[in-house]
Amino acid sequence: MTRRVLIVTHGGRPQAVAAMSEAVDELERAGFEVALHDDDLAETFGDEMAAARAREGVSESEIVMVLGGDGTILRAAELTHGTDVPLLGVNLGHVGFLAESERENLHDAVRRVAAREYVVEERSVVDVVVHRPGEDEPVTGWALNEATVEKAQRDRMIEVAVAVDDRPVSSFGCDGVVIATATGSTAHAFSAGGPVLWPDVDAVLLVPLSAHALFSRPLVIGPRSEYTIDVLDRSPLPGVLTCDGRRSIDLPVGSRVQVRRGTDPLRFARLVHAPFSDRLVSKFNLPVIGWREAADDAAARRAARSAADEHDKEG
Repeated sequence: MTRRVLIVTHGGRPQAVAAMSEAVDELERAGFEVALHDDDLAETFGDEMAAARAREGVSESEIVMVLGGDGTILRAAELTHGTDVPLLGVNLGHVGFLAESERENLHDAVRRVAAREYVVEERSVVDVVVHRPGEDEPVTGWALNEATVEKAQRDRMIEVAVAVDDRPVSSFGCDGVVIATATGSTAHAFSAGGPVLWPDVDAVLLVPLSAHALFSRPLVIGPRSEYTIDVLDRSPLPGVLTCDGRRSIDLPVGSRVQVRRGTDPLRFARLVHAPFSDRLVSKFNLPVIGWREAADDAAARRAARSAADEHDKEG
């Protein structure tokens, strides 16, 4: 039976074109049938990818290999969401937090896919329901990293109220709020001062953006709870909801957004079994040696040099 891989990349970048050519050659030599996808995917809010999935033959693919950065992986996730097909990211970008392999390891990644030397890890998403005034039916969407409610214009703040499980928690003026998964905790939410959640933490995080309030701390809820964010009637500005930085919908004053852990997780192929701590240190280049250890090392080197000088004088 022929094994099939779908490659998603950014064809406008020379580095991506070169990596794609190499990956196709490697995969075909390993006996795979290879399909390519270079079109932009969903740009409207929701999950309207059923036709694209069928057209690209996603369900017939063993794996979707993504050549690019986190943005390209988020684009490819629109194809695999709702299926059992895993994503394998090969980083051609900067941080590449969602990627499993680097460009220089492309050959080894193909070899391990061919040998089925990978494990599949599930990552939770958030499901989003939007109720807008004057509309009878809500609009639904989802996000792997985060759903962000932000002000639609720059000049003033948006006024929102936050509730958990239909119980009010706080209201404030702000630039917006970020509701993130554990996977997305290292993206927009991290930049806004939120905590880093390990990927296996089954929780949803909320981080206010520049809130004008005494209580504007990040919140973390469990898998059976739900956030509600209302754009208050007194808000001087409407809002906009954006999922994963890609799919947006306008939020008139009076809109309500409900966010909870999603029912259909995304699947990622993992080649390396290193703990998340190692990935965090590597991707963010964290200084794991503190100033105390560095000072002790410097003192030890000075003492060693002094001892060597004394030895030379005595000799």
